[in-house]
Amino acid sequence: MQMNMTKSSVNEFKKALETHALDYQVKITTEAIERLAQYYELLSAWNPRLHLVAPCSPREFATRHILESLLLLSFLPLAARIADIGSGAGLPIIPCLIARKDIKGALIEASNKKAVFLREALHLTGTAKSATVIAERFEKVTITDVQFVTCRALERFAETLPRLAKWSPPASTLLLFGGEKLRAAINNADLPFTEIQIPYSQRRFLFAVT
Repeated sequence: MQMNMTKSSVNEFKKALETHALDYQVKITTEAIERLAQYYELLSAWNPRLHLVAPCSPREFATRHILESLLLLSFLPLAARIADIGSGAGLPIIPCLIARKDIKGALIEASNKKAVFLREALHLTGTAKSATVIAERFEKVTITDVQFVTCRALERFAETLPRLAKWSPPASTLLLFGGEKLRAAINNADLPFTEIQIPYSQRRFLFAVT
């Protein structure tokens, strides 16, 4: 299914956010829903060129991408500082920045073209002052003042986990989206963690690694 953008698609997206937010234990203001809709429209326009996400329906984008990303909010204290690795489409960090104006983020993305998209998305959604985009591989970046490291779609995620854990500041918590393969990698690295199962999914989890 192509992500063709029409008024009805945007309305379906907004309706899905409103209908399913409680399933994810998320509260979204009317203002945030409007900004998330702007983000959805922009991503849909860029997606054919950059392949940011797999094509999906407005409802699936609202649940699978936006509300799933907002599961992070329950872990984040006031004024949380986050490094988002492999930001790509801006998930999970941009929805969190939209929903919580107190959050600060560093978006680390190796692709220059995707970094351009991320800057445009931050500008459009009014979150540019809350975040910085770094067009580089995370291994080449030094960040010490973050409390959380998030990642949702890193290439060869399970294999990269040991490097990511070593790279992360010592006192930070890793908030990682993945399945059973990632859980096995976390166990193999002997890292303490808790997990929550993602709504509407049997095999996807959010792992909090400390």
